This record gives sequence, C-alpha cells and structure tokens, in this order.
Amino acid sequence: MSQAFEAVKNKLADTGVKTEPKGKILIATVQGDIHDIGKNIVKAMLENYGYEVIDLGKDISPEAIADAAEREKPGLIGLSALMTTTVVSMEKTISLLRERNISVPVMVGGAVLTPEYAESIGADYYAKDAMASVKIAKKVFEK
Repeated sequence: MSQAFEAVKNKLADTGVKTEPKGKILIATVQGDIHDIGKNIVKAMLENYGYEVIDLGKDISPEAIADAAEREKPGLIGLSALMTTTVVSMEKTISLLRERNISVPVMVGGAVLTPEYAESIGADYYAKDAMASVKIAKKVFEK
C-alpha cells in the first residue's frame, strides 16, 4: 500500500501541481514495541488525505518523541502500541510531553487499546483504526 501511495504522490508531483499540506503530524510506535504495520497504514492514509507525516519509526523512546515534537512543531502526535506490555510507554510519553509543556493533541491507537484506557493515560483522542485517525486529523486541523 505504501508503494502504491508513493507512486500516486510521484505522479501528482510530475503534474507540477503543488498542494500545501493540511497539517503536520508526528507519529511513532512507542518504546518496546517493534510492530509498525498499523502505524504504517495510518501514515499512508494520512498522507493520502494531504497531511505531512513525520514518521519516527518503531521502538521510540518518550524522550525521542518529545524532542521531535519540540523540533518539528506538529499539530498532532500519533502514538501506536500493539502489545499490552508497551502501552505503559505510551503513558510515559504522554506524561513527558505534558511535563515539557508540549501542548499538542495526542491520538493513540493499537489493537490492545480501548477508548477508556486512552482517556486514563491522558490521550486527547483514541483512533480505533486508520480511517478514525484521518477523522481525528480533520477535526484537529479544521479548528
């Protein structure tokens, strides 16, 4: 899917038509988790809808995510976790963002998450799937 979206982006670039990104989104799979298929699908969907996505990758520490947020100044941060043992890293990341006064909304997603758990760790949004992440991005950037 990523290759298909890349081909479409390249074809559009060949037309010479430039579009401004609708917003900048920083995404990462949290520390301790090496599963990134879901994150990659979310990235492809967000890019397809016109958002600039900065993908930090997988197994990313809270400090690295906070540092990137300070440097890149995104309008939205997306955190992914697939394993129950790594959602604690998601909570640590959100806590560190708040400690550093990085007032960027955070959406979380992953197979082991629920809306209730997302709320309990301080996330602003819960994305149950890739399309939900697009709807959240629209909501955040159309304010």
